[in-house]
Amino acid sequence: MPRESAHPLSRLLPVLLQAVVASAAWAAWLGWDQQRDVQPDGSETGPYEAWQVVGLVLTLLPLVCWSASRGRVAAAVLGTTAGLTAAAFYDWSDDSSGLFLVGVGMVATGSLVVTAVVAAVTAAATRGGRRT
Repeated sequence: MPRESAHPLSRLLPVLLQAVVASAAWAAWLGWDQQRDVQPDGSETGPYEAWQVVGLVLTLLPLVCWSASRGRVAAAVLGTTAGLTAAAFYDWSDDSSGLFLVGVGMVATGSLVVTAVVAAVTAAATRGGRRT
């Protein structure tokens, strides 16, 4: 019997763990800041500052690289994307205009592309280092 069928959750667990960590990182870095800043000219910015987004990226980057270096590229990409997308949806869903779905789609697309590139480069670099 193939190993995969003996433990069907063994492939799903890394994805779920990655998603939980990504959602928790979103909550830690972005979830608490809900207030927009009003500038002197009346325009609004925020609610997030650049350092918060950078902190989120720097928190998730080592986790994506670690997972990809262990051969779990799909878990790194799908888990991180699912976690960030779910967190964005939850965080922004109280927007009455409905435009939050555009932002959620951008988070999903951006995190999918970036984590896929980072995970692929990490996996290739790790495999390349093991051959020599």
